[in-house]
Amino acid sequence: MPSISEKPLEPCADIPPNLQGVLYVEFRTNRTLEDVRQHVGPLLQQGGRYKPANCVAKQKVAIIIPFRNRYEHLNHWLHYLHPILIRQQLDYGVYVINQDGDGVFNRAKLMNIGHTEALKEYDYECFVFSDIDLVPLNDRNLYRCSDKPRHLSVAVDKFNFLLPYNTIFGGVTALSREQFLKVNGFSNTFWGWGGEDDDLYQRIVFRGMSISRPDSVIGSSTEILNGGAAVGVGALVKVRQRGLTSAPTPTTAPPFKISVVQRLVLGHL
Repeated sequence: MPSISEKPLEPCADIPPNLQGVLYVEFRTNRTLEDVRQHVGPLLQQGGRYKPANCVAKQKVAIIIPFRNRYEHLNHWLHYLHPILIRQQLDYGVYVINQDGDGVFNRAKLMNIGHTEALKEYDYECFVFSDIDLVPLNDRNLYRCSDKPRHLSVAVDKFNFLLPYNTIFGGVTALSREQFLKVNGFSNTFWGWGGEDDDLYQRIVFRGMSISRPDSVIGSSTEILNGGAAVGVGALVKVRQRGLTSAPTPTTAPPFKISVVQRLVLGHL
Protein backbone atom coordinates (compact mmCIF):
# COMPACT_ATOMS: atom_id res chain seq x y z
CA MET A 1 0.00 0.00 0.00
CA PRO A 2 1.26 3.51 -0.72
CA SER A 3 2.42 5.39 2.32
CA ILE A 4 0.06 8.04 3.58
CA SER A 5 1.85 11.33 4.14
CA GLU A 6 1.14 13.12 7.35
CA LYS A 7 -1.02 16.18 7.09
CA PRO A 8 1.00 19.38 7.71
CA LEU A 9 0.32 21.02 11.04
CA GLU A 10 -1.80 24.16 11.09
CA PRO A 11 -0.44 27.36 12.68
CA CYS A 12 -1.25 27.76 16.35
CA ALA A 13 -4.03 30.19 17.23
CA ASP A 14 -3.19 33.86 17.71
CA ILE A 15 -4.68 33.56 21.20
CA PRO A 16 -3.77 30.18 22.72
CA PRO A 17 -6.93 28.32 23.76
CA ASN A 18 -5.78 26.97 27.15
CA LEU A 19 -4.78 30.15 28.91
CA GLN A 20 -6.05 30.56 32.47
CA GLY A 21 -5.76 34.32 32.94
CA VAL A 22 -5.04 35.40 36.52
CA LEU A 23 -2.76 32.93 38.32
CA TYR A 24 -2.15 31.98 41.93
CA VAL A 25 1.57 32.22 42.68
CA GLU A 26 3.23 31.55 46.03
CA PHE A 27 6.83 31.11 47.12
CA ARG A 28 6.36 29.63 50.60
CA THR A 29 6.73 26.09 49.27
CA ASN A 30 10.30 24.82 49.46
CA ARG A 31 10.84 23.68 45.87
CA THR A 32 13.91 21.66 44.91
CA LEU A 33 15.29 21.08 41.46
CA GLU A 34 14.09 17.48 41.68
CA ASP A 35 10.57 18.74 42.41
CA VAL A 36 10.77 20.89 39.29
CA ARG A 37 12.00 17.96 37.19
CA GLN A 38 9.06 15.84 38.30
CA HIS A 39 6.65 18.72 37.73
CA VAL A 40 7.67 19.77 34.21
CA GLY A 41 10.43 17.40 33.04
CA PRO A 42 8.17 14.92 31.21
CA LEU A 43 6.71 17.79 29.13
CA LEU A 44 10.07 19.00 27.84
CA GLN A 45 12.48 17.95 25.13
CA GLN A 46 16.20 17.42 25.66
CA GLY A 47 17.87 20.58 26.91
CA GLY A 48 14.74 22.14 28.39
CA ARG A 49 13.12 22.93 25.05
CA TYR A 50 9.49 22.66 24.02
CA LYS A 51 7.32 23.12 20.96
CA PRO A 52 3.64 22.30 20.47
CA ALA A 53 2.85 18.87 19.09
CA ASN A 54 -0.44 19.75 17.39
CA CYS A 55 0.28 23.10 15.72
CA VAL A 56 3.12 25.29 14.46
CA ALA A 57 4.08 27.94 17.02
CA LYS A 58 3.71 31.58 16.07
CA GLN A 59 7.30 32.30 17.07
CA LYS A 60 10.55 30.61 18.05
CA VAL A 61 11.43 32.19 21.37
CA ALA A 62 14.61 32.11 23.44
CA ILE A 63 14.17 33.01 27.12
CA ILE A 64 17.44 34.52 28.38
CA ILE A 65 18.05 34.70 32.15
CA PRO A 66 21.16 36.37 33.62
CA PHE A 67 22.06 34.41 36.71
CA ARG A 68 24.38 33.94 39.66
CA ASN A 69 23.82 32.00 42.90
CA ARG A 70 20.03 32.33 43.06
CA TYR A 71 19.05 28.68 42.85
CA GLU A 72 15.99 29.00 45.08
CA HIS A 73 14.65 31.68 42.74
CA LEU A 74 15.48 29.50 39.75
CA ASN A 75 13.44 26.60 41.13
CA HIS A 76 10.40 28.84 41.62
CA TRP A 77 10.82 30.40 38.18
CA LEU A 78 11.06 27.04 36.41
CA HIS A 79 8.11 25.67 38.37
CA TYR A 80 5.80 28.46 37.21
CA LEU A 81 7.15 29.58 33.86
CA HIS A 82 7.38 26.28 32.02
CA PRO A 83 3.64 25.52 32.36
CA ILE A 84 2.84 29.12 31.35
CA LEU A 85 5.07 29.00 28.27
CA ILE A 86 3.64 25.63 27.28
CA ARG A 87 0.07 26.96 27.51
CA GLN A 88 1.17 29.89 25.36
CA GLN A 89 2.08 27.36 22.65
CA LEU A 90 5.59 28.70 22.14
CA ASP A 91 8.44 26.95 20.38
CA TYR A 92 10.92 27.94 23.06
CA GLY A 93 14.13 27.25 24.90
CA VAL A 94 15.31 28.58 28.26
CA TYR A 95 18.91 29.73 28.62
CA VAL A 96 20.22 30.42 32.11
CA ILE A 97 23.48 32.34 31.65
CA ASN A 98 25.56 31.98 34.79
CA GLN A 99 28.38 34.36 35.71
CA ASP A 100 31.08 32.44 37.53
CA GLY A 101 33.02 33.77 40.50
CA ASP A 102 32.18 36.59 42.88
CA GLY A 103 33.29 39.61 40.85
CA VAL A 104 31.05 42.55 39.98
CA PHE A 105 27.92 41.33 38.21
CA ASN A 106 27.34 42.33 34.58
CA ARG A 107 23.71 41.60 33.70
CA ALA A 108 23.88 43.24 30.27
CA LYS A 109 26.86 41.23 29.11
CA LEU A 110 25.19 38.00 30.22
CA MET A 111 22.12 38.81 28.14
CA ASN A 112 24.25 39.57 25.08
CA ILE A 113 26.02 36.25 25.56
CA GLY A 114 22.67 34.48 25.91
CA HIS A 115 21.49 35.93 22.59
CA THR A 116 24.65 34.70 20.85
CA GLU A 117 24.65 31.25 22.44
CA ALA A 118 20.96 30.63 21.77
CA LEU A 119 21.37 31.35 18.06
CA LYS A 120 24.10 28.73 17.89
CA GLU A 121 21.50 26.10 18.75
CA TYR A 122 18.32 27.18 16.97
CA ASP A 123 16.89 29.72 14.56
CA TYR A 124 15.19 31.84 17.21
CA GLU A 125 13.12 34.81 16.05
CA CYS A 126 12.31 36.38 19.41
CA PHE A 127 14.33 36.94 22.58
CA VAL A 128 12.73 37.45 25.99
CA PHE A 129 15.17 38.76 28.60
CA SER A 130 13.93 38.00 32.11
CA ASP A 131 15.15 38.60 35.62
CA ILE A 132 15.20 35.38 37.62
CA ASP A 133 13.00 36.85 40.37
CA LEU A 134 9.96 37.88 38.29
CA VAL A 135 6.97 35.59 37.73
CA PRO A 136 3.92 36.73 35.74
CA LEU A 137 0.55 36.75 37.48
CA ASN A 138 -1.42 36.39 34.25
CA ASP A 139 -0.61 33.89 31.51
CA ARG A 140 -2.30 36.11 28.91
CA ASN A 141 0.89 38.15 29.05
CA LEU A 142 2.35 36.39 26.02
CA TYR A 143 6.12 35.93 26.03
CA ARG A 144 6.29 36.79 22.33
CA CYS A 145 7.69 39.61 20.23
CA SER A 146 5.71 42.22 18.34
CA ASP A 147 6.41 44.92 15.78
CA LYS A 148 7.84 47.04 18.63
CA PRO A 149 10.22 46.13 21.47
CA ARG A 150 7.90 45.01 24.24
CA HIS A 151 8.04 45.63 27.99
CA LEU A 152 6.25 42.70 29.64
CA SER A 153 6.66 43.29 33.40
CA VAL A 154 4.74 46.56 33.57
CA ALA A 155 2.96 46.13 36.93
CA VAL A 156 5.17 44.54 39.60
CA ASP A 157 3.86 44.02 43.12
CA LYS A 158 6.87 45.64 44.82
CA PHE A 159 6.02 48.88 42.96
CA ASN A 160 2.34 48.64 43.92
CA PHE A 161 1.58 47.48 40.37
CA LEU A 162 2.55 50.91 38.97
CA LEU A 163 5.26 51.98 36.55
CA PRO A 164 8.04 53.70 38.54
CA TYR A 165 8.63 55.95 35.53
CA ASN A 166 7.35 56.03 31.96
CA THR A 167 10.58 55.07 30.22
CA ILE A 168 11.35 52.01 32.33
CA PHE A 169 12.30 49.02 30.18
CA GLY A 170 13.54 46.42 32.63
CA GLY A 171 12.50 43.23 34.38
CA VAL A 172 11.10 41.22 31.47
CA THR A 173 11.45 42.53 27.92
CA ALA A 174 11.03 41.06 24.44
CA LEU A 175 12.88 42.01 21.27
CA SER A 176 12.82 40.34 17.89
CA ARG A 177 16.11 39.29 16.36
CA GLU A 178 15.94 42.26 14.00
CA GLN A 179 15.16 44.73 16.81
CA PHE A 180 18.00 43.42 18.97
CA LEU A 181 20.51 43.74 16.14
CA LYS A 182 19.20 47.19 15.20
CA VAL A 183 20.05 48.54 18.67
CA ASN A 184 23.27 46.50 18.82
CA GLY A 185 22.10 44.66 21.94
CA PHE A 186 22.88 45.82 25.47
CA SER A 187 25.91 47.88 26.43
CA ASN A 188 28.63 45.71 28.00
CA THR A 189 29.89 48.61 30.13
CA PHE A 190 27.31 48.46 32.94
CA TRP A 191 28.79 46.71 35.97
CA GLY A 192 26.78 46.26 39.15
CA TRP A 193 23.07 46.97 39.57
CA GLY A 194 21.08 49.21 37.25
CA GLY A 195 21.40 51.41 34.22
CA GLU A 196 21.59 48.91 31.37
CA ASP A 197 17.82 48.83 30.85
CA ASP A 198 17.53 52.62 30.64
CA ASP A 199 20.44 52.63 28.22
CA LEU A 200 18.62 50.06 26.06
CA TYR A 201 15.51 52.26 26.04
CA GLN A 202 17.63 55.14 24.77
CA ARG A 203 19.07 52.91 22.05
CA ILE A 204 15.55 51.96 20.98
CA VAL A 205 14.48 55.60 20.74
CA PHE A 206 17.69 56.58 18.96
CA ARG A 207 16.95 53.97 16.30
CA GLY A 208 13.52 55.46 15.67
CA MET A 209 11.49 52.82 17.50
CA SER A 210 9.07 52.96 20.42
CA ILE A 211 8.06 50.33 22.95
CA SER A 212 4.75 48.59 23.57
CA ARG A 213 3.24 47.23 26.78
CA PRO A 214 0.29 45.10 27.87
CA ASP A 215 -2.17 46.71 30.26
CA SER A 216 -1.50 46.56 34.00
CA VAL A 217 -3.82 43.59 34.58
CA ILE A 218 -2.32 41.35 31.92
CA GLY A 219 1.18 42.69 32.58
CA SER A 220 1.17 42.12 36.35
CA SER A 221 4.09 40.26 37.94
CA THR A 222 5.29 39.26 41.37
CA GLU A 223 8.83 39.34 42.67
CA ILE A 224 10.49 36.43 44.44
CA LEU A 225 11.99 38.26 47.40
CA ASN A 226 15.63 37.68 48.29
CA GLY A 227 15.63 37.10 52.02
CA GLY A 228 12.67 39.43 52.39
CA ALA A 229 14.52 42.36 50.83
CA ALA A 230 13.18 44.35 47.93
CA VAL A 231 14.49 47.41 46.14
CA GLY A 232 12.09 50.34 46.50
CA VAL A 233 11.02 52.82 43.87
CA GLY A 234 13.25 55.52 45.35
CA ALA A 235 16.39 53.44 44.87
CA LEU A 236 15.36 52.58 41.32
CA VAL A 237 14.81 56.20 40.37
CA LYS A 238 18.17 57.21 41.84
CA VAL A 239 19.95 54.76 39.58
CA ARG A 240 18.04 56.19 36.62
CA GLN A 241 18.98 59.75 37.54
CA ARG A 242 22.66 58.89 37.73
CA GLY A 243 22.47 57.72 34.13
CA LEU A 244 25.52 55.54 34.68
CA THR A 245 26.10 52.30 36.53
CA SER A 246 25.82 51.36 40.18
CA ALA A 247 29.44 50.26 40.31
CA PRO A 248 32.57 51.37 38.47
CA THR A 249 33.95 49.18 35.72
CA PRO A 250 36.43 46.91 37.51
CA THR A 251 40.02 47.49 36.47
CA THR A 252 41.54 44.49 38.22
CA ALA A 253 38.65 42.06 37.97
CA PRO A 254 39.31 38.37 37.29
CA PRO A 255 38.51 37.10 33.79
CA PHE A 256 34.80 37.23 33.06
CA LYS A 257 33.58 33.63 32.97
CA ILE A 258 30.11 32.39 32.12
CA SER A 259 28.44 29.03 31.82
CA VAL A 260 25.17 28.24 30.11
CA VAL A 261 23.47 26.05 32.73
CA GLN A 262 20.34 25.36 30.70
CA ARG A 263 21.03 21.66 30.14
CA LEU A 264 22.13 21.12 33.72
CA VAL A 265 18.84 22.21 35.24
CA LEU A 266 16.32 21.62 32.49
CA GLY A 267 17.25 18.46 30.68
CA HIS A 268 14.55 15.85 30.19
CA LEU A 269 15.15 12.77 32.33
